[in-house]
Parts: sequence; C-alpha cells; structure tokens
Amino acid sequence: MSDAKPGTHGSRARDEAARGRRISWSNPAFRGLVWQVLAVGLVAAGLAWLVVNTHENLESRRIASGFGFLGNEAGLPIGEHLISYAPTDTYLRVLLVGVLNTLRVAVAGIVLATVLGTLIGLARLSRNWLLSRLSAVYVEVVRDLPLLLQLLLLYTLLQGLPPPRQALNPIAGVYLSNRGLILPALEWHAAHGWVLLALLLGAAGAFTCGRWATARQMADGRPRIVWPFALGLVLGLPALAAILTGASWSIEWPELKGFNFRGGVNLSPEYFALLLGLVLYTAAFIAEIVRAGVLSVRRGQWEAAQALGLRPRVILSRVVLPQALRVIIPPVTSQYLNLTKNSSLAVAIGFQDIVSIANTTINQTGQAVEGIAIIMAVYLTISLSISLFMNWYNRRVALVER
Repeated sequence: MSDAKPGTHGSRARDEAARGRRISWSNPAFRGLVWQVLAVGLVAAGLAWLVVNTHENLESRRIASGFGFLGNEAGLPIGEHLISYAPTDTYLRVLLVGVLNTLRVAVAGIVLATVLGTLIGLARLSRNWLLSRLSAVYVEVVRDLPLLLQLLLLYTLLQGLPPPRQALNPIAGVYLSNRGLILPALEWHAAHGWVLLALLLGAAGAFTCGRWATARQMADGRPRIVWPFALGLVLGLPALAAILTGASWSIEWPELKGFNFRGGVNLSPEYFALLLGLVLYTAAFIAEIVRAGVLSVRRGQWEAAQALGLRPRVILSRVVLPQALRVIIPPVTSQYLNLTKNSSLAVAIGFQDIVSIANTTINQTGQAVEGIAIIMAVYLTISLSISLFMNWYNRRVALVER
C-alpha cells in the first residue's frame, strides 16, 4: 500500500503552481515576461526618439509638418486619370488619382498574369516537345532579366512604332502606334450600371445554385442539372435590366482626326509598357508555380481518372488542378504582392502612379515625411487586402480533416 496521505497530491500541485507564480529570476515564465517587456519598451523608445528627432529637425529648418497641404491647390497636370481631374484640384484629389492609377495597373496585371502564367505552366508540361521547350525558354529568359530593364526595353519599342497616320491595324478598330494602343469602347451610360449590377447578382445566384446542387449530390448521390437555371440568371437578369432601363449598346470606334485618334479607349505607351512588362515578368514566375503544383499531385490520381474514362481536359480541370491549388495559392499570393509593389517602377517610364505623383507633391510642398508615409500606407493597404483575400480563398480550398 502507498504511504502517501490523502490530499498530498493536491498540496504538491498547489506548491508547484505557487512556485510558477513566484517573482524570481529562476522562474522561466517571469524571465520571459521581463524580456518581452524590455523588447517592447526598446521599440517604443526608439519610435519616440525618431518622432521627436524628426519634429525638432523639421522645426529647426522651418519645414511645415502635418497633412494640411492636402487641401491646397495642386496645379499638377496628369495625362491619365479614371476620375475627373483638373490642375486646380487639391493635392488630396491628385493623390487619389495616383492611387486609382496604381490599382488600374495592379488589378489588370494580376488577372492577365494569372491567365498567362497558368497557360505557360501547363504548356511546360505538354507532351509537345516544341511547345514545352519554347515555354521553358520564355520562363528562363524573362525570370533572369531585371524587370526595370524589360520595362525600359518595352517602352523604347513602343516609342519606335509608327505615328498615328501609319498606325498598325491588326484587327478592325484596333490601332497600335507611338501614341499607344487604341481599342473600341462601349459608350457608357447610367443604365449600364444597373445592367452590370444585374450581371453580378445573376453570377452570385448561379454560384449559389451550383453550391446547392453539389451539396445535395454529396448528400444523396443524385446529380442535379442546374446549368439552365444558372444560364437564365447570368443572361436573363442583365437582359431584363437592359430592357427595363432602355440601355443602348452602341460601340464607339476610334477614328483618326488630325494627328491623333479620337474615340475608343487609348492605352498610353507608358501604361501599356508598364502593364505588359509586369504581366510578362510575373507570368514567368507563376508558370513555374503552376508547374510545380501540378507535379505535386500523385501520378496515381491521373491513372485513376484515366481508368474511369475521363478525358485529359476533364482530368486536369476536375481532378488535378483542384488538388494542385493547395500548393499553388500561397506562392502565387507572394507574386501578386510583388506585382503590386513592382508597379512603383512606373516612375522610370513616366506613368503617373501614386509614387510618381507623391514624389512631385513632395517636390512642390517640401513635406517628404508625409508624402512617403502616404506611399507606404497605400501599398500597405493594397498588399494587406490582397493577402486577406488570398488567405481566405486558401482556407476555402484547403483539405478539411475529419
């Protein structure tokens, strides 16, 4: 029999808990707390010294501080802007124009680089020797050249194109000259906004129907035909909105008038070179990520799908890629962030993004600290938004352990 008295184990546990709460340097928890407090204190002291020192230096040089300059007239000409702008507008509006120009490049670049990178990554896995080798050469060459050099090369090539009167016309309504890429455009009216809203609602409804059908099939094993309903939502709702609002669908075709084109959408050489350079450069990295993701799927998955009689296209889209996404998404997120930050190289070819406009604002106002803080805040906000969305999507496609 044991000689331990009743309650001995309970008192021993209380003694150990008391020693764990004891304020002593021999207590690991206490030492960890002290080091953490010291680290936070040092960081806070460093930031406080930096703020005080910056404020004193600005005052000694009689440089104004604060963001009051945002309400002053900018007097800055901007060639490309998504919202109405005039040089008499404030610095706040001119910086907003710069943010929208940056988003214009980043969003379009992410979409195009994803599509191109996926196609090139799959082409590298093709059994066609020529297609596979050409894709490999593209990836290796583009990845090994500095992005800034590629942007300058593309911009120089665009500047060397013929003038508008001798513009290249590969497709009806599409012109390429030293003034940029000119495309036909839809004449936008207020009614088109309602049609676009109806399209988004229809797409959301179609997605919901697909999810419901999949859930029901997983529950009882019976497939549901939902494509007629989905097609009706995606096409029917916008058509109904167009009829009710009387939206017209006239196309504005570019025409040569004088020394330049009028009408349509004009992508300037600066914007076109920046977008093309970012897409080509980032697509090379995404291609390798996609290739690695596909190769990470075990060969047995392909063989099992082939044994079921599935076609290669169906195997790739329904069996392989859904599994490869779990490997592809994290590194692709980093490439999206790199593309967004690399758009700051626009200043080298004259495109007025947030960096270019903020630099001009700093030169005019002399408030460098505030200008740089605005640039950092813009890129931090965009990058965090991309990260949050991609992390959410990564959780959606991740395997759920039972």
